[in-house]
Amino acid sequence: MGRAVSAHPYHPAMSMIGEYARLTPAELERAVRDPDWAREFIGELMDTESDEGPATSPARCHDTDKAWHALDFLLSRLAFPVDVVFGEEAIAGADDWGYGPPRYLTPERVRVAAEAFAAMPPKALVSGVTPDDLVKADIYPVIIWVGDESLDYVTSHYQALVPFFQAAARDGHAVVIWLD
Repeated sequence: MGRAVSAHPYHPAMSMIGEYARLTPAELERAVRDPDWAREFIGELMDTESDEGPATSPARCHDTDKAWHALDFLLSRLAFPVDVVFGEEAIAGADDWGYGPPRYLTPERVRVAAEAFAAMPPKALVSGVTPDDLVKADIYPVIIWVGDESLDYVTSHYQALVPFFQAAARDGHAVVIWLD
């Protein structure tokens, strides 16, 4: 059974980036209890990783740039079993982190996503789709879906997201997701 196509509102005039952070189960538990702590903690993780440059261990933070909406569209049409673009569980009481409050995937759902990613090569993501299909579906940001190489933009972000989820699953981490 596939997931429903996301109906999350967005404001197309602004630049929106899909953001991800891996949390241990204990960190997720605290984040759910204390969303303000979560925002500060994840902000520190992001700052530390950007200051350190290339990491020797898998990153705990990741972004899909502006490919998030196209990824949602493409994964939804393939009945991907996990909402890896918007998350599945709300962090109750969390403030807006950019374009709404963050959501998360439990370690179990991260594992399901990692297994599904392993079974889906990047070419399968865009098989039978043209940039025109993204324009017709009003996929944010419509202006970039010009030329065949625009699908390469989405598949390159997909290819980077897969190892992020695989590392999170391997380490038993949850993933917090938001649009910024």
